[in-house]
Amino acid sequence: MDKKFLLKSHFHFIGIGGIGMSALAIGLLKKGCSISGSDLVKNDETKKLEKLGAVIFTSQIQQNIEFVISKFTNKLINFVVSSAIKPENEEFSYCREKNLSIKHRSEILAMLMRTYTTLAVAGSHGKTSTSTFLSTILELCTRNSSSITGGIIPIYNSNCHLENTKYLVAEVDESDGTINKYKSDIGIINNIDFDHCDHFSNLNEVISSFKSFAKNSKKLLLNFDCETSRNNFYSNCKWSNTTAKNVAYAIIPTEINSKYTIGKYYENGNFISSLKIPIPGSHNLSNITAAIAASRMIGVNFLEIKKNIKYLKLPKKRFEFRGQIDQRILYDDYAHHPNEIKEAIKLGRLLIQQEYKNNNEFQKSRLIAIFQPHRYSRVKQFTKEFAEELSKADVIYVTSIYGAGEINEDQITSKIITDLIYKKNKNVCYINNYYKVTKNFFELTQKGDLILNMGAGDCHNFWSILNKKQ
Repeated sequence: MDKKFLLKSHFHFIGIGGIGMSALAIGLLKKGCSISGSDLVKNDETKKLEKLGAVIFTSQIQQNIEFVISKFTNKLINFVVSSAIKPENEEFSYCREKNLSIKHRSEILAMLMRTYTTLAVAGSHGKTSTSTFLSTILELCTRNSSSITGGIIPIYNSNCHLENTKYLVAEVDESDGTINKYKSDIGIINNIDFDHCDHFSNLNEVISSFKSFAKNSKKLLLNFDCETSRNNFYSNCKWSNTTAKNVAYAIIPTEINSKYTIGKYYENGNFISSLKIPIPGSHNLSNITAAIAASRMIGVNFLEIKKNIKYLKLPKKRFEFRGQIDQRILYDDYAHHPNEIKEAIKLGRLLIQQEYKNNNEFQKSRLIAIFQPHRYSRVKQFTKEFAEELSKADVIYVTSIYGAGEINEDQITSKIITDLIYKKNKNVCYINNYYKVTKNFFELTQKGDLILNMGAGDCHNFWSILNKKQ
């Protein structure tokens, strides 16, 4: 990417506060571009961008575009949108009307990826965690790596760390079909599941989008334990947590507890070393194995990886401990698909079994699931699966659906989930919103409860709302 081009460029992001859009905006600022953007919600990302010198609008109106055009007359101006921005958005509509240069966020990320040796992390689940683990390993082992992800990476305390480095870890998204735009040196496919029902009609369409990504990757790293990826893709580079045979990389767990995982690490069937990983959960072990495998594929010394593995941390909102209120412990998780809920509840159970088994006071600890469904199309598609997984908690509270801009054509509500859960577990209740949960928090919970708050919407504000009430 030509530095002169970047210095002459201005980018205006419509919806700049999103975790993916803000990462790109930060990256372009670091590359010397001028940046502006609009969002209806002020958040940590918009505040950070303002501090870095971006012009932020808290409305999305035509006058913003006119201001940008008048202010940056000496620059090549590009207007950036994501698939979340609807055609009727006033800024977007005005840009189209005036035939201004509009780029999709995927085009900007693809442009940045071309200037690095890029390791692109794809998959239906675990992308952000895998990107975080890989970014941490490469940062500590090479000091020559950048990252753009859809989550806050603890080692950088940011969703973007873009420097003049050799390597780039990029989290790439399949949700809107733009995954075919990305070219990478190593493409990682964590797993493949049917999701994003607003864009895809069936699993075959999802597989097809990943095939475009695989074709654009010089080398492909695959999860052997995922049946869909194993049966539909070919690669010499595979990882597993169930077998060391016929795979290039494996970690076979010997102990998984509530604080760490111990496993035997293999390469090409040969035992190399035991590893103690400071993160629990079998799904996290898979993501960590992928990160180690990708690091080895670019030649990172295994002993360096082993030395630095103790510094691995989960990204924010991935089984994130938020705190304790009157002997009730609260965790936040981004789980919004039935298979993600399954893993989060499994990890919650592990914590209760091991943390509390010797504590007489908490021996009757319950797992409380609070779930905010995300998108009407997803609830419609996976009603039975949501009910199946959520019913495994001791008590379940389901709140209103976070629409994420979707129109509720079929008048879907969360009650269809709670009615199905009730057939399996009577301890379920529909509660309209998080303010009502907060208001009745001490009636809805008891001392010793582990409360697991799940969803991909604004449910992560719950801890803040709860603390303000204290």
